[in-house]
Amino acid sequence: MAQRKIGLTLGKFAPLHKGHQLLIETALEEMDEVIVVIYDSPEVTNIPLNVRAGWIRRLYPEAEVIEGWDGPSDAGHSIEVQRIQERYILGLLGGRSITHFYSSEFYGEHMSKALHAVNRQVDGDRLKRPVSGTMIREDAYGNRRFVDNIVYRDLIVSAVFLGAPSTGKSTLAAHLAKRHETAWMPEYGREYWERHQQNRRLTLVQLEEIAEGHLLREEQLLQQAKEVLFVDTNVLTTNRFAHYYHGKSTEKLEAMAAKSQARYDLIFVCDTDIPYADTWDRSGAAQRELFQKQIVADLQVRKLPYILLRGTLEERAEKVERVLKGFRKFQSMGEWRDGWSSED
Repeated sequence: MAQRKIGLTLGKFAPLHKGHQLLIETALEEMDEVIVVIYDSPEVTNIPLNVRAGWIRRLYPEAEVIEGWDGPSDAGHSIEVQRIQERYILGLLGGRSITHFYSSEFYGEHMSKALHAVNRQVDGDRLKRPVSGTMIREDAYGNRRFVDNIVYRDLIVSAVFLGAPSTGKSTLAAHLAKRHETAWMPEYGREYWERHQQNRRLTLVQLEEIAEGHLLREEQLLQQAKEVLFVDTNVLTTNRFAHYYHGKSTEKLEAMAAKSQARYDLIFVCDTDIPYADTWDRSGAAQRELFQKQIVADLQVRKLPYILLRGTLEERAEKVERVLKGFRKFQSMGEWRDGWSSED
C-alpha cells in the first residue's frame, strides 16, 4: 500500500495573497492531506490570526489549518533561529508524520530536513506570482490583482454615515470619496423608494429588499475601494424606517441589523445642525429631529460607538480625516477611542 502523502506549509499570510494560494493549491493537488500552519505575528500585522486563518478555511476547506498563537517571532538565517522554528513546528505537530514540506523560501531546506520530508519548492523565483506580503501591506489597491476578494474586503476600512434624512450624509460621503480617490456607497433605499413607493410608503417586504440590495452593492463596492469605503446609511436605518412606517420590524430586518453591528469599522452620525432641505420626498423638519433621536438612541442601546459630525461640509470632512489618520483596522476600539468621545 502506497504511503499517504501529507504536505505541510506555514507562514504569516499577512495578508494571504495569490503567491500563498499557488503554494496551497499546488500542495492540495499533489498531496492526500495538507496542513497549513499560520503564525500570530503581531509584530508584522494587526490583522488578527483568526481572521487570516478564516481566509484559508473559507477558500480551502479541505486543508487543515493550525493556528500558531504562541509561534516564535524570531526570524533570520542563523542556526539558532532555525532550531527555534523547527522545535516549534515539531512540537505543534505532536509527532505527526509529514512527507512533503511546501514553501518558496530559504527555510524550506532546513525545515524539510527537520521533518524528514521532501523539500517542495514552489515558484521560488516569483515568476508565476510576482508578489509578496510586504507589497500588499504597502499598497493593497495597487496590487489588487494579487489578492482574493475574500481577503481584500477585510483590508478595507468601512466608514458608515448615519443620521436622519437631510443631514448631509450623501454629500459628505461623495465628497470624501473624491478626496480619497476611492469608492462610496450611495443610499440604495432612496433609489428603491423612488421606484417603488406608494403614497410615500413601502411594505415591510420591500424594506427587506432594500436591506438586501444595499448589502449586495456594498460588497461589490468594497472590491473597488482604495483603503476606505464611505457608506451612506445601512440596515440600521432601514430597520428604523420599518418601525416608523409600520410600528414594527421583521425577523429578517432585526437579524440583519444585529449582524451589521460588527460590519462597520467606523460609525459617523451627521447632526441636524445644517438647514433642512424640504423636498417632496421628506416628512418635515420636526420628523427629522425625531428620527435623529431614534437613530442615536438605537446606537446607544446597541452599545455601538459613534462620532458626531457637525458644522460645514469641510469641517465634517476634516474631522473624518483626523479620525481616519489615527485609525487602524482591527485595532482595539478602546485604544482607538482614547481621547475621543461621541461629542468630540
